[in-house]
Amino acid sequence: MALDTTVWGFGGFSGAHLAGDLTLTVVSDRGRWWQAKIRPDPLEIDSVRHGPLRDLAGRPLRGTAGDAESLARLPDGSWLVGFERQHRIWRYERLDGPARHFPAPPGLEAATSNGGLESLTLLPDGRLLAIAETLGREGLRVAWLGQDAGWEERLYRAAPGYSPTDAAALPGGGVLVLERDFSLFGGFRSRLAHVANLSAPVLESETWLEMPGDALAENWEAVSVTRTREGVLVVLLSDDNQNLFQRSLLALYRLG
Repeated sequence: MALDTTVWGFGGFSGAHLAGDLTLTVVSDRGRWWQAKIRPDPLEIDSVRHGPLRDLAGRPLRGTAGDAESLARLPDGSWLVGFERQHRIWRYERLDGPARHFPAPPGLEAATSNGGLESLTLLPDGRLLAIAETLGREGLRVAWLGQDAGWEERLYRAAPGYSPTDAAALPGGGVLVLERDFSLFGGFRSRLAHVANLSAPVLESETWLEMPGDALAENWEAVSVTRTREGVLVVLLSDDNQNLFQRSLLALYRLG
C-alpha cells in the first residue's frame, strides 16, 4: 500500500520494527519517529503517532544530526537508532525522550557521510548485527556482531552493484538483509536476501525476493520481522526521499 505522508509532514522512512501485536515503529532520515498499528487483511494502518527524535539534552534533532537510518529494539523495551552523516548509535528509553550514548562499532567513523549504519538488528541470542552501507571493498561491506560490551568485525557479501539498506533477524535463526541498487536509466532495484550462517567471517546470502519482480520498484530501505499466531510476518517500507516522483510504500508478507 502507498502511504500518504503529506498528512504527517514527512517521509524518508529508513528503519523499522514490527512488534508481535503488529505495532509498526519507524524512524525517518528527517529526524522523526512514526508509529502505527497494522491491520493485515486487508492491509491498512491506524492509530498513527509521530514526533521528533531528540538529542542527549532532549532537544529535537535538526539537519544532518537527524539522519536516522536504522532501528532495533532491546529486550528491556528501549530502542537503538543508528545515524548517518554524524555516525553513531543512540539509545532511547522512549523514542519521544532524550537519547543516551551507545557504543558504536569500531571503524564506523571511516564510513562516507552517506554510507554508514543503514542496517541494525537484534539477534535471538541477544547480540546485534550491524552492516555499513558502503564501507568496505566492492561487493564486501563491513559488518559487526556484538553487544555494548564489544563488537567483532565481519564482512557481508552484497549482490553485485547492490548495497545493504536494512536487516532483520528471523525468529528461527538467520537474518534477512535488504539491498538496493540505483542507476539513472534503470531506476531502483532491490532484493531481500537470507543469511543462514552468522559465524562465518564472510556473511553469504541467497536471494529470497526480487524488487521489481515480486514487488514494485522503489527505494526500499526498511525491513522488520515478527512472529504472530498466524505465522511469521515480514514488513518492508520504502524511503520517498521527500521527492514528488517517489512514494512511501508498505508491503507485508507472510512466510510459510
